[in-house]
Amino acid sequence: MASQEPAYIAIAQRKQDALAAAIPAEWRLPAHLIPAGMLSLAESITEGPKKYGRVNVTEIPRTCGILTAKELEITENYDVRGLVSAMTGRKLKAEEVIRGFCKRAAIAHQLTRCITEPLFDRALRQAKELDDYLQRTGRPVGPLHGLPVSVKDTFCVEGADTSIGLAALAFKPARKNADLVDLLQSLGAVIIAKTNIPQTLGTLDSCNHLFGRTLNPLNRQWTAGGSTGGEGALLAMNGSMVGFGTDIGGSIRIPAMCQGLYGFKPSEGRVPYGGQESGQVEGKGRVSLQPVAGPLARSVADIAAVMAEIVPRAELFGEDCIPGYWPTPSMPASLAPPRNFTIGILKTDGLVTPLPPITRILEEVANHLRRTPGVEVVEIPLPPVLPKCQALAGRLMGVDGGSNMLDLIESMGEPLTPWLQGRMKRGKALTINQLAQLQAQRAQVEKEMMKMWTLSSSSKTRQVDAIVCPIAPHPVPQMDRYNAVGYTSTFVLLDYPAGVVPVRPFVESDLELGREMKDPVLGSWDKANRLLWDEKTVDRRVYLESPLSVQVVTPKQRDYELFQAMEIIDRAVQGRVGSTPAKL
Repeated sequence: MASQEPAYIAIAQRKQDALAAAIPAEWRLPAHLIPAGMLSLAESITEGPKKYGRVNVTEIPRTCGILTAKELEITENYDVRGLVSAMTGRKLKAEEVIRGFCKRAAIAHQLTRCITEPLFDRALRQAKELDDYLQRTGRPVGPLHGLPVSVKDTFCVEGADTSIGLAALAFKPARKNADLVDLLQSLGAVIIAKTNIPQTLGTLDSCNHLFGRTLNPLNRQWTAGGSTGGEGALLAMNGSMVGFGTDIGGSIRIPAMCQGLYGFKPSEGRVPYGGQESGQVEGKGRVSLQPVAGPLARSVADIAAVMAEIVPRAELFGEDCIPGYWPTPSMPASLAPPRNFTIGILKTDGLVTPLPPITRILEEVANHLRRTPGVEVVEIPLPPVLPKCQALAGRLMGVDGGSNMLDLIESMGEPLTPWLQGRMKRGKALTINQLAQLQAQRAQVEKEMMKMWTLSSSSKTRQVDAIVCPIAPHPVPQMDRYNAVGYTSTFVLLDYPAGVVPVRPFVESDLELGREMKDPVLGSWDKANRLLWDEKTVDRRVYLESPLSVQVVTPKQRDYELFQAMEIIDRAVQGRVGSTPAKL
């Protein structure tokens, strides 16, 4: 007698059917425009990158004929403030803007599997209501009137599933919105879709049995990153103006790096986090490591445009938020920052040595900044406690032993995805004494790390405004090969705001074919990282044209200063030193 099929398979099929039905027939790509290798749901999880081929699909929305010329203009030629201004100034209707982005999001999904919940019908209804209100009153609903945004699947949207890729949570619509969703809608923003994540939310490749694997639209062999990978893919395809994700180990910054986007992990309390589904014991973040919510976008200006509206209002929507202030304008309209701005270069975390192209991009950014008026560049010595941060953050993430998540997975007969097999096991929850000891260690590390921001010499004390460091010790890797998370998890442990600025693509001269690293191997993480550069274990040419980015970090609660630093660095590396900085 044949064994009964696990319950998750039928649930996944129902979910896929519902997702497909939400895309109108006229928005569906003909089969010949979908590159070969768009595998079945099951195959997308198990097959390696060679099955997908080196394909960039970002041009398909422009050439497929589904979007009109006006919709292409709407989805490609505006920044956040310009698009909102066009709607509030009645140059564009919110309904036509939202339709254009919904269509583009539908196309993006058919090429990358980035969406979990298409909210197209309700988004179009909301857009019509915005147009009617503006027509009737002469006033916009809010400062983000009509702005199309997307959110990670973890955020609850009333009436839509928050399944986080688990069959056990499918077809259980949320009864109310997450706090951030309420805030965004109060500002006039329109949520057009929810986006894909990894099984357990704990891996750096967005892959699960309910929705399959999200593909990187720049090159479908590369990982799209996680756990906010669906947002990264959707934004890279211009399917949304701004995406909102969460970050506990790097889940905003890593997808931004993988798709050449800008990401912003704020300090705790700046953006409402409550009302999400995590699959974890409720309240875990209050006693372990607190994740935060934040935006991904295609420019620093777009991040600032939404943060300027969210931060001052966050305390009114989230019990987890604190009073916030976001000054305007960002900087005086001069050729230089308002005062000397000191930016430190931190080359390594002391645990995993960055591969040569990562070291090179840091040096290039430092040189750009040295030529920037009003900026002073200093080298930051390795803080002695920094190598301890990754392990401490990891222990705090796992204080509950993972039992709640594994119970959900096992209840529907779901196997772990291939990357998780052998890596995730049911552990033992920590006692209150063990947890207290971890938090005491954390406090001591935080105390020691405060010294990083003040450089003393015999003649003066210099305060460091921001630090530039790697996001990862390697370039964008193939799917399921992302290595060390310490360069991102560290700054959640320390609650430092941290952002991502893309610099340039990986080019032929970065390959250094025939040259191997000679640095001594620091440990098991470092050894694993070398495999991504060792020509016996990887063809380095897979990295060609991948985005090379840097991470920018500021002290705790200096979120506005993070924006300033990202703007300065972005202008410097894009050759716009001397141009007028963006106004808020």
